[in-house]
Amino acid sequence: MIYLSNDDIARLLTPENCIEALEDAFEHLANGRAISRPRTDVWVPCDRPDGYYRWGSMEGAIEPLGIFATRMKSDIVTWTPQGTDELHCGAPGTFSGFLMLFSTRTGEPLAIMNDGILHHLRVAAGAALGVKYLARQDAKVIGILGSGGMARSYLSAICAIRGISRVKVYSPTRSNREAFAGEMSEKLGVVVDALDNPESVVRNSDIVATCTDSGTPVVTNKAWIGEGMHLTNLSAKEWGLDVVRSCDVVVQIGEETSRDQNRTESSGRERNWAAWVLGRPDEIARIPKRTVNNIDFMSYPSFVDVFQDPGRYRTGPGQITFFHNLGLLGFQFAATAAKALDLAKQSGAGMQIPTDPFLQNIRD
Repeated sequence: MIYLSNDDIARLLTPENCIEALEDAFEHLANGRAISRPRTDVWVPCDRPDGYYRWGSMEGAIEPLGIFATRMKSDIVTWTPQGTDELHCGAPGTFSGFLMLFSTRTGEPLAIMNDGILHHLRVAAGAALGVKYLARQDAKVIGILGSGGMARSYLSAICAIRGISRVKVYSPTRSNREAFAGEMSEKLGVVVDALDNPESVVRNSDIVATCTDSGTPVVTNKAWIGEGMHLTNLSAKEWGLDVVRSCDVVVQIGEETSRDQNRTESSGRERNWAAWVLGRPDEIARIPKRTVNNIDFMSYPSFVDVFQDPGRYRTGPGQITFFHNLGLLGFQFAATAAKALDLAKQSGAGMQIPTDPFLQNIRD
């Protein structure tokens, strides 16, 4: 087996090879040779009166690669006054998230990987694929709402797809957006301007990406949106319903696949994240009630539909396109982790660890 740290993965993977890996994986998904299980969370009361323990996992498999991946994370969750999640494991500032890869041909464990860098790269690669297939070819100006790690990953990936010449960024904390502007300008060799309000970032941009942890929409005014724009998100709550409805083309990355991919869902239930919550009523009351988003993204065509039918791409320069970049989590982890494993084998990266402790001679 191979163990790959975040540092190993950062050296092995680039936005370009993650985008390539994900695009190849979507072809396998389109051909019915890949599967993704929705995220499952288990909530358990912890010692903190203001928090909860949360275990999350998701899985995906890509048959032609012979890979099954499970991503697991263990968090103590607390909440800000605005209801956004604050996470840690052990102590604030440390986190526990990792993947295990298994061979679907022999059943053997192949690798253990930290998930931090992979998580950012796989999400950004999905957004970049939306840009590749839906944004104007001459898109040059990108507006970013958010200045954290995901905003950095999104910008790097989108710059790998389009020849971006100017970036505008806004986030509520001035020092954060200015630090983002300085760092990303130097890294990418493009002009990055930190602006004082979201409207200035959105207006007159060719591509707009929201990369926030906001629990409420951050773009709600249709007047900010101009002809020919391409819009994308990080969460389902960042864009107002009226803005999404005003777009000419809306594509969602895809819903999680079921055991029988030809099965018709007759119960009316959404196939979405599942959660099991343990606790007394007063303990469960710690968990903020989430605002239900009223945008049914699953009613729009999936990326596989677009991928297979060029007639669903942007058909004119004036069209406004929207790519909903949330879904198929386990499948994306399988694709990007498989690429990291392949590159590690080629380069000798990572730490070899014995497989024996993960095998036994007692049948379950």
